[in-house]
Amino acid sequence: MESSTKVPEAVAALHAGFDALSDDVIEGLRTQLPSYAALSADRLRPRVAAALRNGLALVQRWSDEERRSPRGAASGGDRTYDLPAGHLDEVTALAGSLPVEDIISAYRIGSEIVWRRFGEEMAARHATAEDLLPIAETLRAWANATTLRIVRSCGTGNRGRTMTDRGRAALVRALLLGEARPDAPGDGSVDDAYDGSVLRTPFRARLPHPGADASGPLLPAAPAAGRHSPGPAGSGDGVLARAVELLRPWLARDAAGRPLVTTVDGDAAGLLAGRPDGLCRGLVVGLGTPVPASGVATAFTHATQALRAAVGSGLTGVHTREELGLRATVVAMPAVGEALVRLRLAPLAERGEEGAQLEEAAAAYLRQGMRLEAAARLLYVHPNTLRNRLRRFEECTGTNLRDPADLAEIWWALTHRRIHGTAPDDTPHPPGNANATT
Repeated sequence: MESSTKVPEAVAALHAGFDALSDDVIEGLRTQLPSYAALSADRLRPRVAAALRNGLALVQRWSDEERRSPRGAASGGDRTYDLPAGHLDEVTALAGSLPVEDIISAYRIGSEIVWRRFGEEMAARHATAEDLLPIAETLRAWANATTLRIVRSCGTGNRGRTMTDRGRAALVRALLLGEARPDAPGDGSVDDAYDGSVLRTPFRARLPHPGADASGPLLPAAPAAGRHSPGPAGSGDGVLARAVELLRPWLARDAAGRPLVTTVDGDAAGLLAGRPDGLCRGLVVGLGTPVPASGVATAFTHATQALRAAVGSGLTGVHTREELGLRATVVAMPAVGEALVRLRLAPLAERGEEGAQLEEAAAAYLRQGMRLEAAARLLYVHPNTLRNRLRRFEECTGTNLRDPADLAEIWWALTHRRIHGTAPDDTPHPPGNANATT
């Protein structure tokens, strides 16, 4: 293939898949930038499309100049990088609702995604590093020039708005954590964000543990203890974008229409105007009760307890502390759980691996509603093997799994370990693993 045809053909391939490329860029922006996550994909699409077309046109123009000029003649420092008419006006308007820093980051993120896709197309045409280097230099110079023009276009007039955007997220976080006075005066106060007398519902959300289901509990990794810091396992940049996407119709907003959301220790958090409808299986959400600004911190504590209880029970969807019943009580009363662990489970620790095996048997038995055969299938053992393990569990712990009081204490102790940590690995293993032996 002629070297001169590689770039036009790669650009043509990107144009052919333009909609998919736009979707990739939009997803990247909304995943990595919380301020972009608060905007709908439809609002972002026209601006992303315009920027993509401009970038692809630049590469195409560079290729045409290279073919018309002697090698290297068109690669000097006098090249200009034009922007479409009206593009800077759109960017300036966008800076009214987004921090300028995030707009600049968006160009970097978009450029990286487009460059990766362009590189794949060039590699498919057996392009060499020598073919790609001058294009990379051209795109980098274009991005730098565009960034400079954006900064100059937005000017100092938007600095106050940028600080307000930052302050909004900080204010929401401070309200949720009880670090702000609802009547605090000045810029960034509660009154600047929303009417503090209006009832809002604090929430805390995270992505579900793999395999979690709203119809029944599983056993995810136990989160770390703490009032507001569950320390979500597997949290990532996408949690806030996902939360805003799924909860968008119910999010409380400030006077400018921007959602009152933030992050707390890796979880999405914020205020809702109403309870979300439906199962919302794509998130685990803990809700507080509707309160004015003065009650947000207490209600957020309840939302955190609900989230921890739901995660510890392998649930998805939206839950309040009251709806989770004893599960939430286990979260709220760790001292009771610690006492029951010492009373009922400590004897198993003295037996080492056998004790962990017996605890696993009891946990599976309770998790399957005390159905012996179902629990045996979960553990990959014969029902008689499980029956013997449960008998040894009773002997070691001095309990009777047919006694309601003993059963309640065992359940509480096991649930405490799942939610507050220090639990052994109770994930069932197939035959051949040491944890599955009789």
